[in-house]
Amino acid sequence: MSDFTWAAKANDIPPGEGRVCEVNGVAIALFNVDGTFHALDNTCIHRGGPLGDGFCTDGTVTCPWHGWKYSMATGECESMPGQSVDTYEVRVDGEDIHVKL
Repeated sequence: MSDFTWAAKANDIPPGEGRVCEVNGVAIALFNVDGTFHALDNTCIHRGGPLGDGFCTDGTVTCPWHGWKYSMATGECESMPGQSVDTYEVRVDGEDIHVKL
């Protein structure tokens, strides 16, 4: 896992929730979708809202500032088709979540 950096403990992010984690100085929004973890850039493309503090439903995160929606799996913005935030590869090793930037 030399290309991956530790980001969080899996049990710190319950299913249906997200957290903001700093990985190598980059703010990452890390989400647990029924035991599958997804990592996105934490910054909403609309006005820079913190996606890791957003509302999670059905594999989508809604920005807490203005309600823009993103797929947690692909980063695609449902509120502005054709736009997206960066996504990052995630690996889980036991309780440790690692992200590749």
